[in-house]
Amino acid sequence: MQPMTLRSASPTAADPFGTHLRHWRQHRRLSQLDLANEAQVSTRHLSYVETGRAEPSREMVLRLAERLEVPLRERNALLVAAGYAPMYRQRSLDDPALAAARRAVERVLKGHEPFPALAIDRHWNLVAHNALVPLLMAGAAPALLEAPINVLRLSLHPEGLAPRIANLAQWRAHLLERLQQQIAATGDGTLAALHDELAAYPQPSTSHDAPAAGGELAHVLVPFQLVTPEGVLSFISTTTIFGTPVDVTLQELAVESFFPADTKTAQALTAIAARAAG
Repeated sequence: MQPMTLRSASPTAADPFGTHLRHWRQHRRLSQLDLANEAQVSTRHLSYVETGRAEPSREMVLRLAERLEVPLRERNALLVAAGYAPMYRQRSLDDPALAAARRAVERVLKGHEPFPALAIDRHWNLVAHNALVPLLMAGAAPALLEAPINVLRLSLHPEGLAPRIANLAQWRAHLLERLQQQIAATGDGTLAALHDELAAYPQPSTSHDAPAAGGELAHVLVPFQLVTPEGVLSFISTTTIFGTPVDVTLQELAVESFFPADTKTAQALTAIAARAAG
């Protein structure tokens, strides 16, 4: 795993708009000329905005945020720093206004049974899950199962699922790389701290990895191989997000669905679900 390279300190709420703008421009590795061309403004005006010599219009703030691919939560921070009201609502998933979205998530999770699926927030905290997930989490230290459950910490902690992950070295590298990509996209300091915590956990030896499973899929996807009383179960995973969200909560919500990578795993999960239901 390569060391983190994108760890510039995030601006605070008290910082002026120019500081926020410069942070995101540098985070995206753009020069003032690059961003000016992208946003169709003069380099001089952009420089004045960054240094506080010019105040941006609300339209300009949103245009720059769009070109910089700033997440909705941070777009609100940009607007506030520029003296404007936040544009994007942030509500709990239990809010009546998000009832349709909540039902959609519940349908996806329930419909995925007898295979595991869960919903997570931007920091990988468990928001919702279907009936299979608790069965696979059983045996982890009680402290790791206290709300809010962080699924990455639960997965890689020595007292969590880590001792039962047959291909731990491979899965650990995959999760840390995915987390790095998320940090690069969002600049989130909490995620950066989580990455450092997970990376500091004891590294498994290569010999701990089980032989590759999952048939042809194992050549193109990283499987998740979990040791259970039914044997080693092998999964592949997909991530589902809401399209074109205008709510902070929905943009940051993701559904992780695990599919059996082989017939043995599919049959075992069906049996586990049947026993739990019966």
